[in-house]
Amino acid sequence: MRSITVKLLLAFLAISMLSVMLIVLSARWLTEREFRSFLFTQNRNNIVTALADYYGKNGSWAGVDVSLLASGNPPPTHMPPGAGRFFSLVDSSDHVVLAGLGDNVGDLLPPSDIQQGEPIKYNGKVVGVLITRQPNINVNPAETDFLNRVKQVYIFTAIGVIAVGLLLAFLLSRTLTRPIRELTAATHAVSAGQLKQEVPVRSRDELGQLADSFNRMNAALVRSTELRRQMTADIAHELRTPVSIIMGHAEAVHDGVMAPSLESFEIIRDEVERLDGLIEDLRTLSRADAGELPLEFQPVSPARLLDKVQAMHKQNAARKNIAIELQVEPGLPEISADLGRMVQVMSNLVDNALLYTPEGGRVSISARRVTEGLEIRVQDSGPGIAEDELERVFERFYRSDPSRQRNAGGSGLGLAIAKSIVEKHAGRIWAESKAGEGTTIVIHLPLAGEPA
Repeated sequence: MRSITVKLLLAFLAISMLSVMLIVLSARWLTEREFRSFLFTQNRNNIVTALADYYGKNGSWAGVDVSLLASGNPPPTHMPPGAGRFFSLVDSSDHVVLAGLGDNVGDLLPPSDIQQGEPIKYNGKVVGVLITRQPNINVNPAETDFLNRVKQVYIFTAIGVIAVGLLLAFLLSRTLTRPIRELTAATHAVSAGQLKQEVPVRSRDELGQLADSFNRMNAALVRSTELRRQMTADIAHELRTPVSIIMGHAEAVHDGVMAPSLESFEIIRDEVERLDGLIEDLRTLSRADAGELPLEFQPVSPARLLDKVQAMHKQNAARKNIAIELQVEPGLPEISADLGRMVQVMSNLVDNALLYTPEGGRVSISARRVTEGLEIRVQDSGPGIAEDELERVFERFYRSDPSRQRNAGGSGLGLAIAKSIVEKHAGRIWAESKAGEGTTIVIHLPLAGEPA
């Protein structure tokens, strides 16, 4: 199978040869035609001059044919033998006085023929009209040699143009296919497991856009692969701690090291509940990724939603001496949402806010209408998040705490679940924060009956 370079080269070569051949053939034909036309015009001008001289000497056209032959004015040298006279001469009354072209002496020619002829003037007055028809013209050896040289020039020029076209086609095809070859090599490397590939973007045309799209796609693939590997490690880490605690207490009781007690069973039950919660969170995320997360949309009042979330966390906040403030703009229209899932989202956000807010701090929950829909904010007075980590807080198992202890940041799935559910509601969620100034999670949702 021929490569694209060869195909482009053959295509450019075929186009160049066809174009040059058409140009050369047309130029040769036009040159010869114009040259013969020039010879004909030259002969006609000589005849007009001779006829004007005759009329000036004789004052009439009487005996004009005999006079031309007797005066040594032979027929035009470029006329083929036996071609006959290629012109007729008419006098000022439009009657033929010198017959040719199938006319007879004395014929009265129509004005249309007269208008196409060459006027013969004497003392500024038209005394006759030469009516001509271009015949096949013979050329002498010198003129033939001239035409042959012109043809040779065309042939050499055609060969040179084809050679230059072939060179340019080769360079152009190599230039066009270079990004494709680089993309092919990169895709082969990716298919072989070498994911970190980047092809140079050499232009801003379609090939450059293709290279840029490949780079962005490959970067996303690398990122996705790294996240998948990290997620596998995170899941193992998250499961290890509760399982280790359960196994430790169970083995201690079994070996008689620890006496069975209500406290031991409570610890085991708490860790089992943590495991169950983690498994349920993973199940929710996997269903959301697969598009199988069931949602029952209905009109939901933002005030009712936030009142319910505040009530759910009021006691927990009171134990930590944290105030939960609720600010809902009056008269907010309803949103189309799954009430249970949105309660889950808001509960995750408030849990995080209470987790990172120090004792005596506050958590603010607010809702207001904006131009494009409804905006809900959950703001805490905690330590905040560095700006370079804001995009990553919605990643699965991500925690800003490098020690990754469960008691320092939950399972790391709450914000990831919140993002999945909000996006299923055609909304957006993002974080706003500065280190030392608290964190605000913003949710934007379309209103019921309005496009996203």
